Amino acid sequence: MYKTIVVHIDGGARQESRLRAAALLAVKHAAHLVGSGATGISWMDYSLLTGSMAAPVIGDDFQGLREAAAEHLEAFRRTAAHLGVEAPETRLIEDDPRYALLLQSRYADLVVLSQDGDKDPNLPVRVRGLPEHVALRGARPVLVVPGDYQGEPIPGAAVVGWDGGMQALRAITAALPLLQHAATVKLVVINPDALSELHGEQPGADMALWLARHGASVDVVVERTRATTGDTLCRLARDCGAGLMVAGAFGHSRYREWMLGGTTRELLERARVPLLIAH
Repeated sequence: MYKTIVVHIDGGARQESRLRAAALLAVKHAAHLVGSGATGISWMDYSLLTGSMAAPVIGDDFQGLREAAAEHLEAFRRTAAHLGVEAPETRLIEDDPRYALLLQSRYADLVVLSQDGDKDPNLPVRVRGLPEHVALRGARPVLVVPGDYQGEPIPGAAVVGWDGGMQALRAITAALPLLQHAATVKLVVINPDALSELHGEQPGADMALWLARHGASVDVVVERTRATTGDTLCRLARDCGAGLMVAGAFGHSRYREWMLGGTTRELLERARVPLLIAH
């Protein structure tokens, strides 16, 4: 069970969907919900900047960032309580949001972020590539929610990518509390012949049995295709009306992922339902 869930709070245009998803999960799992807000600048950075002749942030500006973050957190508290969360907690961190979320993730079971980051130019703090950053450097799984998503994670089916790798194993293990509530879990094995040493005689069978012993209802789907892994998983999720996708993050080297795009990046850009990733 998830007992502590952290959600990124910045007042951005995509906050509503991730906050709603995080609150609904917190209620369903009787979990403690934490809203993590950040000023976007640490006290050390502030000291260095104010000691410079070209300091772009003066005292009033810094206080304005702090007050804006506090207002966003207070709005989070009211919204979360309205959605049924008992005693939502707010945490204001005097630092960059990336560092703040990495710090908070150490003491949580799940971090909820938005897909592709907020791009509202009026925000005092703008973060790009936040899901990748937290998933790669953090200790906990990340649930990435599309900005226009209004449903509840796990209303029916879940599509899970399984390639026999450690990243996929960590993601599936982290998603167990969600998969146990899914009506059906589509365990997808794509082109297993290329990784026969990881799958055994019946690709997906051992993982399906492991999931079933944990209470999940599992169907193994073996896809032999020339399409990309990301495209295949997104298509299957669309076809079965899934409310969740699960995948390992950056299974290849990070340099190769950056050069070629990679499955993780493709899923982060194209998934139309919440995507749970773990490294």
